[in-house]
Amino acid sequence: MQNWLAYTVAELGLGIAERRIDPVELTESFLQAIESHELSHRIYSRVTRERAVAEAKASRQRALDDQRLSLIDGVPISWKDLFDTAQTATESGSLLLKDRMPSQDAIVLQTARQSGLVCLGKTHMSELAFSGLGLNPMLETPPNIHRHDAAPGGSSSGAAASVAFNLAAAAIGSDTGGSVRIPAAWNDLVGLKTTHGRLSLKGVVPLCESFDTVGPLCRNVEDTSLVFKALTGSQVTRSQPVEISQCRFATLETVVLNEIQSIPLMAYEQSLEKLRQAGATIEPLAVIELERALDLAAVLYSAEAYAEWREEIEAAPEKMYQMILNRFRSGKDVSAPDYIAAWSKLRQIRSLWKNACTPYDGVLAPTIPNLPPDLNRLQSEEAYYLRENQMALRNTRIANLMGICALTVPTAVSSCGIMIMGKASQEEALLRYGASIELMLT
Repeated sequence: MQNWLAYTVAELGLGIAERRIDPVELTESFLQAIESHELSHRIYSRVTRERAVAEAKASRQRALDDQRLSLIDGVPISWKDLFDTAQTATESGSLLLKDRMPSQDAIVLQTARQSGLVCLGKTHMSELAFSGLGLNPMLETPPNIHRHDAAPGGSSSGAAASVAFNLAAAAIGSDTGGSVRIPAAWNDLVGLKTTHGRLSLKGVVPLCESFDTVGPLCRNVEDTSLVFKALTGSQVTRSQPVEISQCRFATLETVVLNEIQSIPLMAYEQSLEKLRQAGATIEPLAVIELERALDLAAVLYSAEAYAEWREEIEAAPEKMYQMILNRFRSGKDVSAPDYIAAWSKLRQIRSLWKNACTPYDGVLAPTIPNLPPDLNRLQSEEAYYLRENQMALRNTRIANLMGICALTVPTAVSSCGIMIMGKASQEEALLRYGASIELMLT
């Protein structure tokens, strides 16, 4: 059974369909792996054993009756601890929400169950999802697959770790400024940031509802496509990559290469060269207004996040890690005119971005300009924490600000992803282009 742990979602789904894999045995193999893994307490905040076994038994019966709900019915996955899960504590990584007990599942979790996906449990995360690093000294900091003393990426840190350490076949996270793509990239996974509004946020603990999105973290693009379709409630079908020689990509030259570290830069340049050699058309693109958009993020994110959580925060600020507390409180003094003006300007920049990107199948950039930083330094050096967090979020945040979907795919270099930014609500097309890029880079 143990070799099932490293299987892809597609492989597990096919095995169940062909009755080579029993959903109950499969789920038990993951549960046993979680229970015996020395780092699982840093990855899972709650394991939903009874629920998982019950869902697996139902999946087994459907398979025997030839009544499977989807191609991936019976596949066990994890959920970030901000998705409401009935009768299971959902705390969004924060002591402020300790023992918060929802009465029903989040809509997106209900939808996933309708495709037969099995819920293994809830994963640790950054406090209230407000960090790109994944460091959470108040509860648990999940490990990075490459270095246990390095940041795992956040805020969907446990989500990434659950897949990277073979403790889930796939994971569901959220992405407000990069929180799916950063941990995916730093742990050599594929991560999809969906378009805002494409997947329901009902029952998802908010950070900034204007930017919050839901997205999967998986081993490859095919799995990401299958899980995404399950989350949308549409038919879960396999899709084919686009012929790479027919692809026209832009390589973004504004902001994303500023102060980039040498290894991520090398990984990015090598990846672009592979794509060119495979026949892809790649053209430079500069959207100078992006720098202004990134400046607006400090106003838009902090003001909305503080407005959402100020009562809970100020009632018990001692329950928060100081760096996260400071970040929330930075929104305290944002004026209403400044906030409204920032949104007005952002809408203008979104229009300019849309016009500039219309001719391309996708816009390419390094997912993250820095490598996973050292956990000890993050906790002992404030300037280091601020710099590394800002750098980690910079490139990924572009897609959130522009209101589009984006995908990170691993390169040949560990902890270095390449990001493909698509068009709003065009996730299916983005995933086909992503599959083509993945083929050229592996």
